[in-house]
Amino acid sequence: MELKDQIRINAPRERVFAALNDVDILQQAIPGCESIEAKSPTEFAAVITSKVGPLKARFNGQVALADIVPPESYTMTGEGRGGPAGHAKVRSAVRLEEDGAATLLHYEVKADIGGKLAQLGGALVQKTAQKTATEFFENFEALVAPSAAADEAGAAAAAPVEPATGDGGNRTWLWLGAGIAALVAIAWFVL
Repeated sequence: MELKDQIRINAPRERVFAALNDVDILQQAIPGCESIEAKSPTEFAAVITSKVGPLKARFNGQVALADIVPPESYTMTGEGRGGPAGHAKVRSAVRLEEDGAATLLHYEVKADIGGKLAQLGGALVQKTAQKTATEFFENFEALVAPSAAADEAGAAAAAPVEPATGDGGNRTWLWLGAGIAALVAIAWFVL
């Protein structure tokens, strides 16, 4: 299964990159996300509850990041398991591009699924992944885009969001933007 898309986020690239490094923001933005934990600066684990068609399960996912070029691009590989519901292996490429005061987030995700998820059929799984991606980006943009009130007040709404841990380890969460939408949707929601 493959997903490829481009999403416009109404926030500067640096702010988007920083927010994609903030575990608290990501946990709020990812539908069904129970937890995200950094295992190392480039390896992460997440627990997500999701429903794909008639299947509802709790999925455990692991993600590793590589080829990181802040704040422009990265690749991600992930694997997730949802017990009898199924499993998935995912590879994702993400690229952030400046678009005036906004950011274009490009992503490509390839996933192999198995178990009951595979039996549901690719069309249902892909539809669920696309729906989850849409929900993620709506939630994410609501958390990172400057509000009209803040703009009118002259607040520093466009200032970068600092990573939650301050240890720099979360900076590699860039994958989560598009990757999580599709990866989580496919890999973790479908895994």
